[in-house]
Amino acid sequence: MKTSYSDLINQTFYFPQEEFTLNKDNLQFHGIDLMKLVEEYGTPLKFTYLPKISKNIRQAKLWFRNAMEKLDYDGNYYYCYCTKSSHFKFVLDEALKNNIHIETSSAFDINIVENLIEEGKINKNTFVVCNGFKRDAYIENIARLINNGHKNTIPVIDNYEELDLLQEKIKSKIKIGIRIAAEEEPKFEFYTSRLGIGYKNIVPFYRKQIQENKKVELRFSYQKFTSF
Repeated sequence: MKTSYSDLINQTFYFPQEEFTLNKDNLQFHGIDLMKLVEEYGTPLKFTYLPKISKNIRQAKLWFRNAMEKLDYDGNYYYCYCTKSSHFKFVLDEALKNNIHIETSSAFDINIVENLIEEGKINKNTFVVCNGFKRDAYIENIARLINNGHKNTIPVIDNYEELDLLQEKIKSKIKIGIRIAAEEEPKFEFYTSRLGIGYKNIVPFYRKQIQENKKVELRFSYQKFTSF
């Protein structure tokens, strides 16, 4: 049995990846000498290589474009940056250079979206997909964003109560998504999923709360896996 740290890295991260090289005995990342950074700033050390963000976004768009052409898929693909992956302004500014849309997960994220609108970095055509469990503050902020005119805000319904809570606060017709929880047994001790509506309940939920609801427009649904 292999138990060394290097074995763990190799089997987990497929290390070294293409971004890393060795210059004699010094590890480099995209040509940046990591030891010099450590000597200057100390450890632990975290830095963000901004060009990689744009490169990965362009790569994801290319993968989808190629797959859509191969399958003759006539729908649209929208890349959404998930704000919870990093709230740093310099990271988000880099991502926004690539004609992206936004996915939020908390009340705080809506404040970020509002600042981006105020600064002219996103506009009325930008989709804001609101995922995550929606506590009172998150509901309030989503409603404020929509009531202030951002009609491409799409709350994703995670449970049966959220739609009613949103409709109480939002004055106009709203676009929504539905998060579908896959009905499979958890396979790990760290199973934590609690979000989404089960397959068996999707149709009854739609018929009861959406089908005849003139204030709601269903835009999409997607699957939430219930184990890692």
